[in-house]
Amino acid sequence: MYFKEVKATGLPVALEVFKLKALHWAQQFSLVAYYTSNEIPYPHNGFENLLAVSNSEPVSVDEQNAFVGLRNALTAQEELLCGFLSYDLKNQLEKLESTHTDNVGFPDLFFFQPQVYVYFKEDSVSINYSVGNPDFILADILAHDSVVAAMPAQVNVQQKVYKEKYKSQVERIKNHILEGDVYELNYCMEFYAEQVKIDPISLYLSLNQASPTPFSGFLKCYDKFLLCASPERFLKKEGRKLISQPIKGTIRRGETPEEDAILQHQLRHDEKELAENMMIVDLVRNDLRRSCATGTVQVEEMFGIYGFRQVSQMISTIVGELRPECDLVDALTGAFPMGSMTGAPKIRAMEIIEEVESTKRGLYSGAFGYITADQDCDFNVVIRSIQYNAATSYLSFMVGSAITFDSDPDKEYEECLLKAKAILAVLGN
Repeated sequence: MYFKEVKATGLPVALEVFKLKALHWAQQFSLVAYYTSNEIPYPHNGFENLLAVSNSEPVSVDEQNAFVGLRNALTAQEELLCGFLSYDLKNQLEKLESTHTDNVGFPDLFFFQPQVYVYFKEDSVSINYSVGNPDFILADILAHDSVVAAMPAQVNVQQKVYKEKYKSQVERIKNHILEGDVYELNYCMEFYAEQVKIDPISLYLSLNQASPTPFSGFLKCYDKFLLCASPERFLKKEGRKLISQPIKGTIRRGETPEEDAILQHQLRHDEKELAENMMIVDLVRNDLRRSCATGTVQVEEMFGIYGFRQVSQMISTIVGELRPECDLVDALTGAFPMGSMTGAPKIRAMEIIEEVESTKRGLYSGAFGYITADQDCDFNVVIRSIQYNAATSYLSFMVGSAITFDSDPDKEYEECLLKAKAILAVLGN
């Protein structure tokens, strides 16, 4: 890879305009990954602001042995990799299965090495390239119009599971809890639309404006697209340090600063939400211990309250140090899929999820992110996200909540609708 840095003062347009031109320019490529923190302050920071593109073949990985294939790819890795891990990789980690319909069709694991990637920094742009000429790349980007946030004509969104069915499934989960099968379970449902034509990048910008988050991103994988407004980090690796930040606990934002403070105080002292968060913290601690040295797994922050555009969330931060004999793949397999999207105990929770849900999760509640040349990484949790298959014109998004024995089915349903609010709004619903 070659490298060229351009100071913002050397650009003929403002840095934000250049970024929008670059996003438009990127759409000519078959593989595109874009990441942004939206400059939201966050413990251990959010995503790097990064745009990566390629017309070359993706990393070759045997989907039946995905993690072995990923380790082999990382052994030969010399540059940045961008991609994702789908939730259904769980079937390769445990004796589990996924039999529901998946109408989007992302692969279980996918990574590509960019031919060009651009870091957008505070006062400069860094162009990294293995093909082409940096001056031509820069000129080509500047020649493009800025992509503009735009919502499609109203999309007819339908629910796979309607309220009464949802409530009955919550009661079914509570019976499992009463019988001692699980303590907590994350139950999700799909919203979808058929025969939909959208401009994915313009819709992504609309979603990002409506719901800016620290782990926001856009993925073009040939004719499949991810438009992601995730507030949650799955796993970050910095050297030997691992960082996981599960979210459990959600409340709406207030109409005034005073109401917002009252609601956040209410969330911070809600016994049910605290219990949910504590259970997932224990689960994540156990997951990190699989690859981390004894005594290094620590809870850095418990029950932190963070406000985003649509909701306030309760977030805890757990850190650990990788054992000398463990690598990035050990860290990923030890913690995947994330406990905040499964439940506790994890394996039994995933079995029950398969029983009660109606849609194969696929990329939803998987992880989207990047792996650097020195095998550091940052992956989000794929939630608050639209998936779109342009070949079949099928659009999908899923939402869910954590069910405990104290859960009120009506309140859980309302929480799901709250989480869906921004997506429904940009789809004209």
